[in-house]
Amino acid sequence: MPASGVKSSRPAHRCSECGYASAKWVGRCPECQTWGSVTQVGAVASPLRAVSAGPVSAKARPIGQVELAGARAVPTGIAEFDRVLGGGLVPGAVLLVAGEPGVGKSTLLLEVAHRVAAANGPTLVVSGEESAAQVRLRAERIGALHDQLYLAAETELSAVLAHVEDVQPTLLVLDSVQTVRSPAVDGTDGGATQVRAVASALSAVARNRNMTTILVGHVTKDGAIAGPRALEHLVDVVVSFDGERHSTLRLVRATKNRFGPADEIGCFEIGDGGVVGVPDPSHLFVSRRSAPVPGSCVTVTMEGSRPLLAEVQALVATAGGGGSPRRAVSGLDSQRIAMINAVVERRGGVRLADADVFAASVGGVRIAEPAADLSLALAIASASKDRPLPAGLVAIGEVGLSGEIRRVGGTGRRLAEAARQGYTAALVPQESGPAPRGLRLIEVPDLGAAFARMW
Repeated sequence: MPASGVKSSRPAHRCSECGYASAKWVGRCPECQTWGSVTQVGAVASPLRAVSAGPVSAKARPIGQVELAGARAVPTGIAEFDRVLGGGLVPGAVLLVAGEPGVGKSTLLLEVAHRVAAANGPTLVVSGEESAAQVRLRAERIGALHDQLYLAAETELSAVLAHVEDVQPTLLVLDSVQTVRSPAVDGTDGGATQVRAVASALSAVARNRNMTTILVGHVTKDGAIAGPRALEHLVDVVVSFDGERHSTLRLVRATKNRFGPADEIGCFEIGDGGVVGVPDPSHLFVSRRSAPVPGSCVTVTMEGSRPLLAEVQALVATAGGGGSPRRAVSGLDSQRIAMINAVVERRGGVRLADADVFAASVGGVRIAEPAADLSLALAIASASKDRPLPAGLVAIGEVGLSGEIRRVGGTGRRLAEAARQGYTAALVPQESGPAPRGLRLIEVPDLGAAFARMW
């Protein structure tokens, strides 16, 4: 008979690649579809029916009496990075920074480590992908040498913890979490089981020592963070580092942030001197011309609390070869472009069924919010008619399937940014509020009325 309060034990099986647990053995893991990766890991008993009270780590107190001194963000000295984090690095927090290879993650974090070392004391950078000499060369190039910035090249978790014990850093940067392995855990190097174990161990050490930890993570071919989904739940902040390989522009976004807004964006330019913040990036996303050209329209997007001017361009050409017309998109949502094409043709009277349509954003920025719908529709119609829009015009509004133009959030801040950048007219939905000084509002109810006002 089994012990009182405990059900009989049963064998447990776990996938060595993704960590999937199963009560019985299977030849192919249902989670990651890997053959032969599910092995028995011992017997697991069902939980107790009743749990008795045990010791507590600290007595519960009224929430107003909880001290905040140890949880306040410490600025890194890089304004754009602090904006994304919500003010800076929180002691004891664990951050996950992910991005494609070569986008500039290591360079930016080396600069962050240098700034923190100069202001707050010892900082430790552990590289698992490069030698210490290679990182030193990069630090010399960007001017990130400091006596309080310590550097090590390790791939064993025990060695990393030994360096932490020796240096006693206020900030630990691990580049990257996939290259470090724990000998106490089964699984291939860089696999889901190893990554989860390493991240869990470092998270526990960070909280016990009140040490901020930044983990660099790999990404898959579709841009998602590699490794188990549990990795993102273990950390406090998830930051993505985006940018076209052939462009100098880099965008840093927080997709999860327990200490601040999760929709802010930081803009950087990468060059020979490292990664430099761009406090006013609107000029990067708008072309400067002496005269307007067909197929181009400027809108104002909101990235968190920051309004940014962005330009969308379209090209409409006669389809050749008698086949299906082409629809090519860069920096925009292809599904939304397909919808805008249909609305422009059906509600705006612009024939596109037998034409190739190409649409793109300027400067490598990705535009996905509905506020850019009206500017996309105007750019497509302008390209089809081969007639430019008036100079100094911005367009803000969401386009519905019936052709109506709807208001979007943050219209006041968008219009204020357009006026600050020198634009003189704004095509907006009805009842969009007061116009900033120097900006004339053109309110239209639907797409047909918008086209009639422009041409």
